[in-house]
Amino acid sequence: MLAQIEDPRTALQRLIDERKEDYAGLSRMLRRNDAYIQQYIKRGTPKRLHEEDRRVLAAYFGVKEAVLGGPQEWEQPALQQVPVLDVYASAGHGAADFGEARRTTIGFDPRWLRDRTKGSADGLSVIQVKGDSMAPTLADGDDVLVDRKDGVGRLRDGIYVLRLDDSLMVKRLARNPSGRGISIRSDNPDYPSWQNIELGRIDIVGRVLWFGRTLS
Repeated sequence: MLAQIEDPRTALQRLIDERKEDYAGLSRMLRRNDAYIQQYIKRGTPKRLHEEDRRVLAAYFGVKEAVLGGPQEWEQPALQQVPVLDVYASAGHGAADFGEARRTTIGFDPRWLRDRTKGSADGLSVIQVKGDSMAPTLADGDDVLVDRKDGVGRLRDGIYVLRLDDSLMVKRLARNPSGRGISIRSDNPDYPSWQNIELGRIDIVGRVLWFGRTLS
């Protein structure tokens, strides 16, 4: 993310006021005519400080050159590490859950996560999709970000990871208009869907928020 900084002329005037400096003295330090700094601040001439002048002034005032109009610096945000589990959710006919051992982690920008989650980041995990029943939305080998704190309590239409009959799968869920039961759907029409499934029969692991795909 780029740091938000004030206008370079405003910044230089603020530094001059704070240090009780004067225009002429700073101009002479730069080996310029006495009116150089005043004209830059008050009249906008020159439009920007010369690179060497900017470097000298930044060093003198003890600030980064970006404050005085130099290139802005990238701020590297502290990334939220989300575990990648040694688990896969079938997008086919169902696959057993082989455990939830952490394999590695993926770093996400915390602000990006906050825009997409309703709970805390400790409910997030990444697992892999196997099979093609959710194609073209999800493909075999996709990694999906699952919010385990966004499950049955806030159930709404969307893609979820769930357990049904001892199988872990990723499917599209939709509430029936009557309010009784849900539909479990495959996006690929070549695969079956289930209608009017009682909520008590399934264990909703969490809602899929995002997927990543490796290009071949």
